[in-house]
Amino acid sequence: MRWANLSAPPDDGFLQEPSLKAAPAAPPLPLALPSAVVRTFDTPGFAGMTFYEVRAKSIINRVPGTSQVPFEWTINPYRGCSHACTYCFARNTHTYLDLDAGHDFDSRVVVKVNAGELARRELAAPRWRGAHIAMGTNVDCYQRAEGRYRLMPEIIAALRDFANPFSILTKGTLILRDLPLLREAASVTRVGISMSVGLVDEGVWRSAEPGAPSPRRRLDAVRALTDAGFAVSVLMAPILPGLTDTAASIDETVAAIAGSGAVSVTPLPLHLRPGAREWYARWIGRHHPQLVPRYRELYRTGSYAPKAYQREVAALVRAAARRHGLDRAAPAVNRAVPAPPATPEPEQLTLL
Repeated sequence: MRWANLSAPPDDGFLQEPSLKAAPAAPPLPLALPSAVVRTFDTPGFAGMTFYEVRAKSIINRVPGTSQVPFEWTINPYRGCSHACTYCFARNTHTYLDLDAGHDFDSRVVVKVNAGELARRELAAPRWRGAHIAMGTNVDCYQRAEGRYRLMPEIIAALRDFANPFSILTKGTLILRDLPLLREAASVTRVGISMSVGLVDEGVWRSAEPGAPSPRRRLDAVRALTDAGFAVSVLMAPILPGLTDTAASIDETVAAIAGSGAVSVTPLPLHLRPGAREWYARWIGRHHPQLVPRYRELYRTGSYAPKAYQREVAALVRAAARRHGLDRAAPAVNRAVPAPPATPEPEQLTLL
């Protein structure tokens, strides 16, 4: 679905006080979603959240050629994300829907309820050539809403049935629900699984990623996936300047990643695109005001920290990876995951 005609100008982030509005108690239907079905749920996990159920026109999307990413096609069944990560680079995409990049992004989630149906139809189209499809590259496909809407089982089943290679990047431990389907898919095509774990500091996690599963739970999920036969990589992202970029913090995180059974770790220092920049600046100003001058200096020229800083962080991660045995080459994808051992048939005992 495309709403590229709608946009909102970004604020100046660290250069001035951001002005993102809070979501109203009874949000109106966004202008960009005139036919959406609006739902709220009383369950505690969905308190304060609004879901806009839409029937998308397409689900396999081509990545713009200017994007510097190692994949060309994506599936994103949701827009907006209840993980509420303060730094999420996808925040500004909510402004295309006449919603804001702050609280709205965290609490007003678009659900493409026909995602599985569309995936199956588009994979069957004669023009589709079976290219790799990446999921979880914009917002998390295993965020809280997935527990209710269950879009991923249909999508994975379609990819399995067409033996279409795919990868998943997630912070969501809900991926374990779909482990049987993932095993089936990996028996017929290439399947890549990556978990995002940028830190293990519980204080920073609770503040910066308030809706995401804890880092320890994510690493437990890595262990479960590894024990099931998958080679799981970890994206150590983002590494937050002044909070999680010290040698001690990086070593602690890499040690925990190695202990989970992950086969590799890839660091990614924080980058702040418009939308994320303003929301993260507000968070830093409230919770770590002493760091504001440092962030102004690091990000004064754009979304990315200076190359020298990026190299320094990468060197610390590489050194920690060597210490903890994560510097070996590892397979990027899984194929033909071994089946679990069969449960022996019960034996009838005799009295003699």
